[in-house]
Amino acid sequence: MKNTPMNRWLIVLGTIIIQMGLGTIYTWSLFNQPLVSKFGWDLSSVAMTFSITSFSLAISTLFAGKLQDKLGIRKLITIAGIVLGLGLIASSQVHSLFLIYLLAGVVVGFADGTAYITSLSNLIKWFPNKKGLISGVSVGAFGMGSLIFKYINSVFISSMGVSQAFLIWGVIVMIMVILGAQIIREAPVVDQLSPTELAHGDDKNFTVKEMLRTKEAYLLFIIFFTACMSGLYLIGIVKDIGVQLVGLSVESAANAVAMIAIFNTAGRIILGALSDKVGRLRVVAGALIITTASVLVLSFVPLNYGIFFACVAGIAFCFGGNITVFPAIVGDFFGLKNHSKNYGIIYQGFGLGALSGAFIASITGGFKPTFIVIGILCIISLILITILKPPVRGKVKKKRMHLKPDGTLV
Repeated sequence: MKNTPMNRWLIVLGTIIIQMGLGTIYTWSLFNQPLVSKFGWDLSSVAMTFSITSFSLAISTLFAGKLQDKLGIRKLITIAGIVLGLGLIASSQVHSLFLIYLLAGVVVGFADGTAYITSLSNLIKWFPNKKGLISGVSVGAFGMGSLIFKYINSVFISSMGVSQAFLIWGVIVMIMVILGAQIIREAPVVDQLSPTELAHGDDKNFTVKEMLRTKEAYLLFIIFFTACMSGLYLIGIVKDIGVQLVGLSVESAANAVAMIAIFNTAGRIILGALSDKVGRLRVVAGALIITTASVLVLSFVPLNYGIFFACVAGIAFCFGGNITVFPAIVGDFFGLKNHSKNYGIIYQGFGLGALSGAFIASITGGFKPTFIVIGILCIISLILITILKPPVRGKVKKKRMHLKPDGTLV
């Protein structure tokens, strides 16, 4: 099956539209205080909604690949867009925190994650030789959606109130995801190996069961969990760190939120493309080194405005890069045929990382001890990277094989 470059780039466009719509869920922090003011709920309880959303997003990736097999990419993402939009629209009509958890948390998170991993994996399959770059484009669009809608949703909330903002947000996101779904189409089944490699009998398209029988799957999970926890913990408490540890005003510390969005998006695009040239594990290792240095500086060095923002920028940049490079690593290690299913397993490190930072902080008693723990985990992950190599599923030939002039094996 041959596809023109224009076809592939139209699929890129559709995926970008989808991912930008999906990324808007990262504006949730804007809704916390307005919901508290309107309903009188506890702030920490309202803020828990985003943890539920993130966890539901991660869990959904376990099922998304099977749903795609049954429904096809267009139909699945169209349905996910409708459910995502309806979840937000319904949230505008409720007066119960439990229903906010259910709708804006579970329903929105599950729909978002389903569309996220399937559209990302599908796009990577269209560009098997540029997995890092194309992953960066897709995941970067997700971050760009968050950055742009921080301003759009702020205007909606201030001009029409938090409930009406939910409604308009839901309508816009539904339209974006459905529109993007109509542009994309299913990637052909592509074996990432060349005919020469096939002639030698190598087969890297692992099933989920085969992947789970390799030690590399578990090592990647640990490394991904570490990389995600550092970034997700920082995103949730960066303003509080600025106020409590640096002594900044609330207004100055709030600038760190915008800085995270900017550097997070930049890391996704830059490190994704770089990984195609210098190697993905090298990029992850470099990102972990920068993250380790940043969290240890936050733990032990007297902080001022410049040091604080440099560390925040470094962690955000590396977090964005890591979550971009990992889909490509899973493709490199375990093949593209079952990518959405395999990456869905590894992606559970994201869900676990979303919950673990706050849990560690509650045990250790503050920001600095938590950063020390994160630093230690980063060092452990750096050691694990040194022993990582792509696994070999086995040899498929039992006799010598060669290529005919037309490219077929005999």
